[in-house]
Amino acid sequence: MLVFLVLVTVALACAHHSGEHFEGEKVLRVSVEDETHINLIQELASTNQIDFWKPDSVTQIRPHSTVDFRVAAEDTDAVEDFLNQNELQYEVLINNLRHVLEAQFDSHVRATGHSYVKYNKWDTIEAWIKQVAAANPNLISSSVIGTTFEGRSIHLLKVGRAKSNKPAVFIDCGFHAREWISPAFCQWFVKEAVSNYGKDTLTTKLLNELDFYVLPVVNIDGYIYTWTKNRMWRKTRSTKTGTTCVGVDPNRNFDAGWCKLGASKSPCDDTYCGSAPESEKETKALANFIRKNLSTIKAYLTVHSYSQLLLYPYSYDYKLPSNSAELDALAKAAVKQLTSLYGTKYTYGPGATTIYPAAGGSDDWAYDQGIKYSFTFELRDTGRYGFALPESQIQATCEETLLAVKHIANYVLEHLY
Repeated sequence: MLVFLVLVTVALACAHHSGEHFEGEKVLRVSVEDETHINLIQELASTNQIDFWKPDSVTQIRPHSTVDFRVAAEDTDAVEDFLNQNELQYEVLINNLRHVLEAQFDSHVRATGHSYVKYNKWDTIEAWIKQVAAANPNLISSSVIGTTFEGRSIHLLKVGRAKSNKPAVFIDCGFHAREWISPAFCQWFVKEAVSNYGKDTLTTKLLNELDFYVLPVVNIDGYIYTWTKNRMWRKTRSTKTGTTCVGVDPNRNFDAGWCKLGASKSPCDDTYCGSAPESEKETKALANFIRKNLSTIKAYLTVHSYSQLLLYPYSYDYKLPSNSAELDALAKAAVKQLTSLYGTKYTYGPGATTIYPAAGGSDDWAYDQGIKYSFTFELRDTGRYGFALPESQIQATCEETLLAVKHIANYVLEHLY
């Protein structure tokens, strides 16, 4: 009887977080040629339930680009009719989102606890944070740098051989709740550091000479919500008086051209910039930590998905940073390393022109704080699975990304300032 109950519970849990309500939902990719097309998509978005995947919002669509968006099941016919009537070219990336979400869990590792090749729930990640620090006291220490809106501890791992005043690289994952591959990378990074220290020359050198601050999940409340209520949730889970809409986009909440471009002032939007810069406890905690450690932090890496991009500032403006030639060369070399493993193609460049303008991002903010090497990774894929990247791709994604991260870290070590 007990076995039967356990199986039923597991089945229910899987059905729940893969989301019954995604049954029949589609993800479409529309080709946008000109302003007329952009206006049509805006018209479409105002009358139907549309969740923009890439770009993040209707305001960021530009001519000669493609737009990926999720359509509610009851709106798919109307949306496809509209596209056809207006002769907009489109393809169906995902025909039934529920099936793709269920297929995410295709890893044959059915570990009950933590696994580096599975997507882990927050309580599993939190237990892992404590365990990995306790098991590797010579390489890892953990601290709590703040609490989330819902009162959870924001954990930070410091990875490296103890030595005073070492230069540091800051890496964060899990800004946007639904980008599950992102926290998977931070966990993988820590695993590789621990298992390769003393064995792999470059890893050993980097950990001896640098500290790595790793923030495994920034938006913990949102991440939990994607496991329990809505797999496609993006924002934080903060509430404020005067609106029933929940959450702020933490990556529009930094004091870097705040709310000027590619961010929304409407609390209901996915790119809502918040009531003020650092209104979110999560962004405030991260910013406070970096400000406090500015003298040692020499690089800032933030990990997102999807699109296969390596971006550097600026996103809040079309201006270029003063060391843009250096950042461009470094991005090019890092991408070359990444591609060398499995042939995964990445595009690199400044945020605003390479992807779209977006104000209030952490990478621009970090750069403006004086951190010369500031990058955003957009991991796999390019839209076949989007935010529902299967577990079977975790290992390859993390392995190739690690090559780029190590390349950047080594460059920083050789160009200290």
